[in-house]
Amino acid sequence: MQHTQQSRAAAAAARALAGSRSLAMLTGAGISAESGVPTFRDAQTGLWARFDPLQLATPTAFAIHPKLVWDWYAWRRELVAKVQPNPAHDALVEIERRVPDCLLITQNVDDLHRRAGSRKLVELHGNIGRVKCSREGTVVEDWDLVGDEVPHCASCGALLRPDVVWFEEMLPPDALAAAEAMARRCDLMLVVGTSAEVYPAAALPPIAKASGAIVIEINPNATALSPTADYALRGPAGRVLPALVQEAWPDTPFAAIPRMA
Repeated sequence: MQHTQQSRAAAAAARALAGSRSLAMLTGAGISAESGVPTFRDAQTGLWARFDPLQLATPTAFAIHPKLVWDWYAWRRELVAKVQPNPAHDALVEIERRVPDCLLITQNVDDLHRRAGSRKLVELHGNIGRVKCSREGTVVEDWDLVGDEVPHCASCGALLRPDVVWFEEMLPPDALAAAEAMARRCDLMLVVGTSAEVYPAAALPPIAKASGAIVIEINPNATALSPTADYALRGPAGRVLPALVQEAWPDTPFAAIPRMA
């Protein structure tokens, strides 16, 4: 019975997706975990096992121990560089190709969406691959390493830091404004691989729902969003999302994507 209900929900969700004219897509750590990206907590291994990530991802920590924080993010960048986008990332690229008015809103900092080919993208929490001036906030493409020190901004001399949103910091105003505007405007929102508990991103699906949009959740587990989602599809994003896209658009040129049961 449950399998039949899921099949019906998936088919209805695919029809809604195919009919969408204004689409918001919200992704969280779950989609990246399927590529092998360690979650925030899972990244505490090896030399870093004795550190609490909450003590490394704050402006205060950087002010007190800039080298420690810089090295932790350098190590995490190396981890991310070794993984590849998965079929769920590819499916979102295909959706962007199919629905001209769409926006991908991600809480992830790993750059896998951009590497997969997504271009209409808002990174709410920044990008671990970028570096910016800690004083001016300007993104810096190149920097000089002097010995084993944290690099400095060539413009003002302040320390450079990862271009990510730390605890105790606000989200980038432009990114949040774009995300909220799309949540209000969209007729459908896909919510993929997020617990729907981290604000302000968690407020986006309710905004979309209140504005009349259909909300489709894709997650292996029930979340805080599940009771109010129009369709809650259970399973890994790398399997469920490509199948949903191919059900919506049968001519999708994906290789070896399972059809919906």
